[in-house]
Amino acid sequence: MRGRKAKLSYGYFDSPVGALLVAGDADQLHLISFPTGSRTKERLASWHHDDSLFVETFGQFRAYFAGELTQFNLPLRFAGTAFQNRVWAALCEIPFGETVSYGALASRIGKPTAYRAVGGANGANPLPIVVPCHRVIGSDKSLTGFGGGVETKRFLLAHEKRFAPKERRRSVTATLTVPGHPQ
Repeated sequence: MRGRKAKLSYGYFDSPVGALLVAGDADQLHLISFPTGSRTKERLASWHHDDSLFVETFGQFRAYFAGELTQFNLPLRFAGTAFQNRVWAALCEIPFGETVSYGALASRIGKPTAYRAVGGANGANPLPIVVPCHRVIGSDKSLTGFGGGVETKRFLLAHEKRFAPKERRRSVTATLTVPGHPQ
């Protein structure tokens, strides 16, 4: 399928934070959108409704919201800039139930003064929850901006804190497809 734009399918997952729009193709998940907030996406008329493509995604969401899953394992597609893809990969390294500041995340990717750019890339994350952008907070521990709304961010952080294991574990293991980079 390289070189061609795959036709996307979509489905909705009924979560505790509302109906999540999920879109992807037969190979990868492309988008997760919250029903509320500043970054809500609508399905496109060209997309085809097909819940069968998202059986594994929906199963992992059910387990996550039940407190039984701390590590997603889904094939993901990112179509961001090289910088955004670095930030999104770094988000996947934030342990379940923990938070980091934008500045700390900028330092982790070797760009300690780029905390505003990290915030922009964080906000452009097309796969929230699975790529846990909700785990990034202000340096003063404030719940600054979130595409799904601050109440959704508050819920996700409280949910993870409630079910976080005592020992540290990585929050996401995912197969990322970055355009132009061999896997």
